[in-house]
Amino acid sequence: MKRPYQFNPKLTMLASSCLAACVMGNASAQNTEAEKDMEVISVYAQKRPQSIQDVSVAVSQVNGELLKTQHFKDSTEIGLFAPNVKITQNAAEGTPPAVSIRGIGLLDYNTANTSPVAMYLDGVAVGSANNQIINLYDVEHVDILRGPQGTLFGRNSTGGAILIRTNRPEFEQAGSLTLGIANNNASSLEGMWNQPLGDETAMRLAFNYQDYDYSTQNNFSASPTAGMEQKNARLSLLSQWDNVELYLQAHIEDWDGISQPVGSIGIIANPLTGELCSPADAGSTRCFDSFGFNDGSDDFFTVSVNNDSPHKSDGYGFIDELNWQSSDNTTVTSVSSFNNLERSHAFNCDGSPARLCEGVLGLDTHLFSQEFRVLNEFTHYTLTSGVYFADETIKQDNINDILRDFRGILPADLTATFYYDNHIDTQNVALFSQIEVPLATRWLLTAGLRYDYESLEYSSTSTLNVVVNPNDLAGVLVPFYTVSDKQSDNGITGQFALNYTYSDTANLYYRFANGSKSGGYNGGFLSSEEQAILADYGKERLNAHEVGLKTYWPEQRLRMSWAAFYYDYNDQQVFMNQASETPQMPPVQLLENVADSIIYGLESEINYQPTQQLAMQLSVGYIPHAEYEEYVDPLGNSITDNQLPFTSKWNVSAALQYDTRLMNNPFSANVMVDYQSAFYFDQNMNPYARQESYSLVNAHFKYDVDNWSFILWGKNLFDTEYSQLKFDLSSFLGMLEDFKGEGRRYGFDVAFQF
Repeated sequence: MKRPYQFNPKLTMLASSCLAACVMGNASAQNTEAEKDMEVISVYAQKRPQSIQDVSVAVSQVNGELLKTQHFKDSTEIGLFAPNVKITQNAAEGTPPAVSIRGIGLLDYNTANTSPVAMYLDGVAVGSANNQIINLYDVEHVDILRGPQGTLFGRNSTGGAILIRTNRPEFEQAGSLTLGIANNNASSLEGMWNQPLGDETAMRLAFNYQDYDYSTQNNFSASPTAGMEQKNARLSLLSQWDNVELYLQAHIEDWDGISQPVGSIGIIANPLTGELCSPADAGSTRCFDSFGFNDGSDDFFTVSVNNDSPHKSDGYGFIDELNWQSSDNTTVTSVSSFNNLERSHAFNCDGSPARLCEGVLGLDTHLFSQEFRVLNEFTHYTLTSGVYFADETIKQDNINDILRDFRGILPADLTATFYYDNHIDTQNVALFSQIEVPLATRWLLTAGLRYDYESLEYSSTSTLNVVVNPNDLAGVLVPFYTVSDKQSDNGITGQFALNYTYSDTANLYYRFANGSKSGGYNGGFLSSEEQAILADYGKERLNAHEVGLKTYWPEQRLRMSWAAFYYDYNDQQVFMNQASETPQMPPVQLLENVADSIIYGLESEINYQPTQQLAMQLSVGYIPHAEYEEYVDPLGNSITDNQLPFTSKWNVSAALQYDTRLMNNPFSANVMVDYQSAFYFDQNMNPYARQESYSLVNAHFKYDVDNWSFILWGKNLFDTEYSQLKFDLSSFLGMLEDFKGEGRRYGFDVAFQF
């Protein structure tokens, strides 16, 4: 495995503290009149713009210009901008992404599930995890909130919330066009046009087009080239009158391509005897699956798989936001939204030219939401209150074709094709209120409560295609099961925070918050009627304690924050992939409420600009303990004291940006490094499903000449080998699916402002 950069995280945290001490110690010697102040960062962590220093929430922000210049394409690439945050594409691009904050996440490809980390686009919750793949074009900034956000952001924000805010129309004419080319046959076109429509109204049109191949090399010549063509567009309208502001938005998306091919991590040294390879050798040419296959290459990015796996996504949506300032102190806000997504994602799960495990994840989801809230800002307190309603419908049309090449050879029940269609309706109603009250000159109290009621109705119908006549391998359809039920739940979540302004440059805070992720129905692969009946699960709850320090010295251009947290995680929902009791059958896939977990850790962020030309950023996350308490799963497997999946002990990211002038024109250079220590992809701490520590290096250079910009960019510059997911099928096929991270990407953009 290529690991060109390996941080020593302990030394990194020590060095960051020493750097802070040196800067503070020399603060008085700075000539403040000659220095440029740092930008004041405004965040929406409490649903209104506030200085990042004033909120009792651990929050990180990244601006949209950096996302564009570095070619961070979508929401799965923003994890490096905050400590203790991890995001991947999960089971290949087009499946629900895996999002984890401080060990709170859900590593599941099922299209019916909801992440415990909420994601908001322009103030609207996107709903189930399917909608969390958001293309990042014409973005103003992204706020990443760590810790439960249940009071203002509601259910399913147990781990935190990610707030994506796009650029709104402005009252001046402007436009831009960016054309790019890159390796892997990639091309891109992005544009924006902003147009005033009078003194009170302006419109903005933004679009993004991308066409690219994946970096994985497929040696199976009969397979089509894997890649994706993505088209996205957004039209927004902003009208401002004396006391009223109206914002309207419509967006569309259209994706079409061939899914990224999956690799095979064979774990069998001798298929005749069943002798296993060591975890270090697994996936090499010395190891095979149960049928004697490997891809014939020790190159990480090379696979050999019949990957005729088309992907198609079509989506559209609308947002209507109305703000009415009814008095000098009161603002009434209404936010309405509707979103529709249809998706068909074909996959190959055996990672070979054979037809052993293939299928399709089909989805049609509709989400309507409405929020009314009132903001009262008075001298002695600020009060935010509101009501929220959401109605989401998920229809699944899934196929899983098992051991087709052995039809007529193995028993019919082992070579069936499963068709499983699920219909899930969820409604949520909530009331919430939060108050901020100054207690004394330097003390601020924040307290809030939220009441949620949720109802869920589901039906699951499955049919099988099985061989009943050995001379007719096409098989016949037979009914398998039909299951339907409903459930409801209600509860109260809230937060309590004390903020102490130690000085003009430092704030201390303590925050207690609890959150919950709602129950639901696991619409994943269910291989029996009993599994279908037991597929519903209850809600999970989290109690979180956090202490933090935020410091800001604008004259020294230094901003720092530290936080320590302790989590008591109850009835945690965990996706479990367990071997079937029946030989040669696919594994049992469960989403269960397991026993409690305890998580605690530290994190630090430093932004420092030692000169007007040089800016430095460093974030360090440390989670020494993230383990299950005593628990034995329904199949008798103990996971007591196991490490939570998808959770690294250390993660470190650092960035340097240098701005200067070249031939009297602006020139900037930026380099970013992201380090993740080792973690597991499942709750069993399976050594074959372990991701070793790795580092990714990204960089770009930008040169501006008049209205033109020329950008050279690169991602994963050292071609580091890492996986997005390793999915264990060893009991079924003697291998693990390897969803590989992208290799080195580099390109060149030309942009024109007009």
